[in-house]
Amino acid sequence: MKVLLVNGSPHKNGSTNRALQEIAKTLQEEGIGAEIYHIGMNPISGCRGCNACAKLKKCVINDNVNEFVEKAKDFDGFVFGAPVHYGSAGGNISAFLDRAFFSAFISGREEIFKHKPGAAVACARRSGTTATLDQLNKYFTITEMPVISGRYWNMVHGYDAKDVEQDLEGLQNMRILARNMAWHLKCQEAGKKAGIEMPKQEEIVFTNFIR
Repeated sequence: MKVLLVNGSPHKNGSTNRALQEIAKTLQEEGIGAEIYHIGMNPISGCRGCNACAKLKKCVINDNVNEFVEKAKDFDGFVFGAPVHYGSAGGNISAFLDRAFFSAFISGREEIFKHKPGAAVACARRSGTTATLDQLNKYFTITEMPVISGRYWNMVHGYDAKDVEQDLEGLQNMRILARNMAWHLKCQEAGKKAGIEMPKQEEIVFTNFIR
């Protein structure tokens, strides 16, 4: 079992990465593989709404979103870390996840994320963390992904990685989150071995409010 941790900050070794490092280390102590994926510093385009991914089976925009989606299919759980910019998740991680989840769904590859546990982590100098967590959690709840929490909202505070070192409660919560993720993955594995079937799936119904 292994978890993919996504660093959605333009700073590869900043506060977001420090939080993810704490989670990755604890996951490994629990016997769960962990890998941090940095989305990079290059601008990431938002979704065009062209629906070309339905035919191409990938996003038509040529950047690392498609690389990530292909990589994600080999992981059992996810942690998305985002910096707070102007009270919500930074623009690059928002565009990145919009296209990753939409293209997977429209191309018929929803199983890449579906029923796999996910956790969101927000990093801020001061405020905007809870709004950012609400935003990120929506990717999980629209994809039937169990949402993993800690004992407090999943956040750390600090302008940079050095500042985060002083947020002892925040780092502790990252460790608690990691152990909860590990426990959930082990429960899923035990359930499969015991013959517990996945939830029954219905044909999806779309209801438009304006006809």
